Amino acid sequence: MSILGLADSVPTVGPAHFDIVQVIRPNILALHPYRCARDDYQEGILLDANENALGHSITRSANGDSSVLDLDLHRYPDPAQNAIKERVAALRGLPGVDHVFLGVGSDEIIDLLMRVCVAPGKDKILTTPPTYGMYAVCAQINDVAVVKCPLELTGEAGEGGEKGRFSLRIPEIKKAVDADPSIKLIFVCSPGNPTGTLIPLSSIRELLEYPNFKGIVVVDEAYIDFASENASAVSLVKEYGNVVVMQTLSKSFGLAGVRLGIALARPPLIQVLTNTKAPYNISTPTANIALSSLEADAVATMRGKIATLIEQRSRLAADIAALTSLGVGRIIGGNDANFVVVPILNNGKPDNTRAQRLYRLLAEENGVVVRYRGSEPGCEGCLRITVGSENENRTVVAKMREVLSVI
Repeated sequence: MSILGLADSVPTVGPAHFDIVQVIRPNILALHPYRCARDDYQEGILLDANENALGHSITRSANGDSSVLDLDLHRYPDPAQNAIKERVAALRGLPGVDHVFLGVGSDEIIDLLMRVCVAPGKDKILTTPPTYGMYAVCAQINDVAVVKCPLELTGEAGEGGEKGRFSLRIPEIKKAVDADPSIKLIFVCSPGNPTGTLIPLSSIRELLEYPNFKGIVVVDEAYIDFASENASAVSLVKEYGNVVVMQTLSKSFGLAGVRLGIALARPPLIQVLTNTKAPYNISTPTANIALSSLEADAVATMRGKIATLIEQRSRLAADIAALTSLGVGRIIGGNDANFVVVPILNNGKPDNTRAQRLYRLLAEENGVVVRYRGSEPGCEGCLRITVGSENENRTVVAKMREVLSVI
């Protein structure tokens, strides 16, 4: 089904100034997507895809776990994966599978959005640094220019919600859009990486309703399950056709190794992404694990682990605060993800050199790997520390104390 045909059959969704047909590249609108017999038939004697009918030749698993070998690995995976989509839609409160797209991690979705919406060498995207680095990487790969509108870099995180540190600077974003109508996508990371700060839904709504912006707002919610309840922009999908929300199983679900990303949007945009994806992008092992992770008992366990990590996040922050005398500043980000961002000081000021030295010594001599983020706007001298297990958190603080006492 073409996007034009689908758009004609779907009730108009706000805002009035948005027309998806004007956002999607003409060559994508004209695309006849790849189809295979397996799109229509999944049962019976399957002689349509030139698979090896005798099956795989693996006799034992390299890691000793043979359960994956019991799957039909000689068959191509389900192209649609509707069983997974049904569970995702139910979990996130959306009407059905036509609101859900699955990708190989969120990175595939980022790349696809650029390829379907942004003309190389002509159109642009807008990012709000400090933010996730793959937006700029995908843009460069696709020959797409990036307009940068930094987050608010002063004040306290979470101060006033819409105007505190690492909040969106809405007036500046609007000015950028006014000055450059070639901006097709606005990427908003919420909770932010590396900021850990949640962007209020009121700020996202203001971008969606700005009549001079004719493109799509992409809300990256990789860490949303660590934030407060009802904080997700998924609630906006029911109202707006110009928003897409990206989520993942990598963080809260603890499944970074399976590489499953999720896009949630109105059916017309979902259909465009489906038309342009690779035919069998979600592997059988990934699909099997993902489906299991979305069962009710697994979701309940996931939420219990989130509660534990949030508790550990508070303890880690308190223990880091006790290192003030060794030149550790106050945590600068929000409290809405599974990490903290802390500045390393020298004579009371954030110092990249000292932070890099601490970063290297922790990794090379103490077996603790954190992330240096001092090159990001507003993050001078900062390390990003993931909330680990109770023992890991205790160890990283102890090692920081040891190293900081001698540098």
